[in-house]
Amino acid sequence: MTNASISNSPVSGATKSTINAQEAAHFGALAADWWDPNGSSAMLHRLNPVRLGYIRDAVNLHFGIKADDLRPLAGKRALDVGCGAGLVCEPLARMGADVTGLDAAPENIAAAKAHAEPQRLNIDYRNVGIEKFGESGFDLVTSLEVIEHVDDTDSFVAGLANALADDGLMILSTPNRTAMSKLMLVDLAEMTGRIPKGTHHHDQFFTPEELEKLLDSAGLKVMDTTGLSYSPSHGFSLSDNLALNYLMTVVRG
Repeated sequence: MTNASISNSPVSGATKSTINAQEAAHFGALAADWWDPNGSSAMLHRLNPVRLGYIRDAVNLHFGIKADDLRPLAGKRALDVGCGAGLVCEPLARMGADVTGLDAAPENIAAAKAHAEPQRLNIDYRNVGIEKFGESGFDLVTSLEVIEHVDDTDSFVAGLANALADDGLMILSTPNRTAMSKLMLVDLAEMTGRIPKGTHHHDQFFTPEELEKLLDSAGLKVMDTTGLSYSPSHGFSLSDNLALNYLMTVVRG
């Protein structure tokens, strides 16, 4: 779960790496366990269907696609930045997209390739920060639970903007910096082992207002902000409550 980028125009001149080596190593160490729904990434497996439902609805709305279309991304290019072992890339590929996944940890890229190959999913996985990626024109750019792990967030957001097609759609998600998120995602989750220790740093979380300001500075416009709530009995769900975590739909300004 990590990656990066710079500038609001195609990459030129010196760029800052936004990859945090310590964060990359942390998530790389979890690579072999990433696809185990009962392992260290169990909470991501529980969260993933809700995130994918939000993405699908946003794709339908933005591109005018019918809800019963089984391959809504057919003919479109998708980029997942901070892809981990491919939990989002694989469903995007099944939706018909030509998918590229970037991650800072080589262990994650190896695990992603190993999982996709026997399923004959042709996903272009690369161990590279987005500031060195250099490609653009993606119809869909996703980066889920990633921005809170990078070093230079201005450069990271600018890099996401560089990759997005003029009429493209971007989906982001990240924890909110609140007392609730500290209690639920740092204190309780790590203390009980639901999330590996050292995964989250509360001071690196973003409020929606802070993230929207960052996006605006890169020429991007927020179209929707929806909360992600959690209960032990029902798991994750979309919500009007932004206190724990939230998703954003973003387009060019």
